[in-house]
Amino acid sequence: MKNLLIAFVLTAVFSNDTFSQTTFAKDIADIIYKNCSTCHRPGEIGPFPLTNYQEISERANMIKFVTESGYMPPWKADPEYSRFLGETFLDQDEIDKIAEWADNGAPRGDITNEPPFPNYPTGSLLGEPDLVLNMTEAHLHRGNNRDSYYYFVLPNPLTEDKIIKAVEFRPGNPKIVHHALIFEDRNGIAQNTDDNTTEYGFESFGGFNGDANDLQFLQEKQFPPYAPGQKALRYPDGLGQVLKAGSDIAVQIHYAPTSTDEMDQSSINFFFADETEDVERYVDNDILLPFNIPGGFFSFFMLPNQEKTFEGSWNITQDLSIMGVFPHSHLLGKDWEAWIQHTNGTRTNLISIPEWDFNWQSTYFFNKFLKAEKGSKIIARASYDNTTNNPNNPNNPPQVVSWGDGTTDEMYYMPFLFVPYETGDENTVFNDGTSSNEDLSFINDENKILPLTPNPVEGSTLVTFNLAKGGPLNISITDINGRIIRHLRKGEFFTNGVSQIQFDANSLESGTYFLMIQGKNMQLIEKFIRVK
Repeated sequence: MKNLLIAFVLTAVFSNDTFSQTTFAKDIADIIYKNCSTCHRPGEIGPFPLTNYQEISERANMIKFVTESGYMPPWKADPEYSRFLGETFLDQDEIDKIAEWADNGAPRGDITNEPPFPNYPTGSLLGEPDLVLNMTEAHLHRGNNRDSYYYFVLPNPLTEDKIIKAVEFRPGNPKIVHHALIFEDRNGIAQNTDDNTTEYGFESFGGFNGDANDLQFLQEKQFPPYAPGQKALRYPDGLGQVLKAGSDIAVQIHYAPTSTDEMDQSSINFFFADETEDVERYVDNDILLPFNIPGGFFSFFMLPNQEKTFEGSWNITQDLSIMGVFPHSHLLGKDWEAWIQHTNGTRTNLISIPEWDFNWQSTYFFNKFLKAEKGSKIIARASYDNTTNNPNNPNNPPQVVSWGDGTTDEMYYMPFLFVPYETGDENTVFNDGTSSNEDLSFINDENKILPLTPNPVEGSTLVTFNLAKGGPLNISITDINGRIIRHLRKGEFFTNGVSQIQFDANSLESGTYFLMIQGKNMQLIEKFIRVK
């Protein structure tokens, strides 16, 4: 009897330890798949894959080190200042779990609790594009351990204007494509420049020292830029950008240093608005440049052994809804901060990057509109360190540095995406899951759709759903007879966990409809009533 009692106690203690132990299946897999595997999977920029227990456990101690140091995942914006779509930073609890797991020998745990690896598509994350523009030739990036900036012109074959819902840059060689800026060139500036070179493409315009074409090109319409590991933004219902027939697409690609010659032939996917969508507002952009700082463009320079801060402002002349912001500087950059200074004296935080890192460019889209009313100002402050104390300083000893595209030059460059403000914009949600959805954490690891809000539907409606496994989805609206009235998404990838999209029901007649979400071996349906 005594031996049985001891065995019972030992079994209970062992079972409790097993239950409380941090394991890959129960705790770690979901963290890695959501925050690391977007880049660390075949065909993406990560130098090695992190797609299963074997691959991840073999690097447990390294993962512990890079997450505890904050080096990985590469998210530079301060989450206590403002929040964005697609955030990849880890909270302290997640960092502690990884450390505990690694220290305990990286146990796998009960494989029946292990979440499956997301079903990433091999190509676009947004589905089948309506238009694909390719670099017409492959570009040779020399293996001289130097980076380079090149512009390439992609002729646009459209014979009529199209409303664009999303622009997705696809790097031909993810090992060397650092980031890309995408412009619509209606004035032939890029093509005229390319015509004067012997090769396809041309090195970036350089110093922008007052040449009229250089400065005019900065004012061309810009589409959202590309940064590795981030899903392209699809504009919410009722919004889009116009791609003019006959215009060129000019893409500036920054190629990272490499020790061996590499080839790249990248492409850009364009997604058009569905004919049933009523697009009423068009996304525009403005860029804070040295023109916006006191003293103007030629005051932007740094002397040797000088730390310097520049503050620029943009006076808002009409009510705007701000969608995203993309700060950019080079190796001397120290930090960025931007905010809206409202007419009543209050401020709305936009972004703070307290430790700028040129190696990790990102695009930052807010998870809802931020209003900048007429008379307010957007202010952006950036600091630079041109001293020997800056380990990233490309010059030793330090040299005079001014504006330029080259990495050893410097930039004060912050584009904003916005639309004209309309009442209710504050409640508009962008189209993907966001790490600020803590209030939805009660949803279990299952495929589930929540009731639409509001329902009955009059106009804009929010759809919230949870996926046990990430993968491509078709999301559509059908009538009561099962006839598809509108496609909201076609083959777009959504990660596991909670996601949200918003659609506008104004084009629907009064009646009963179904919101249908279909993926591999799963289907979710939610009924809603349209009233007018």
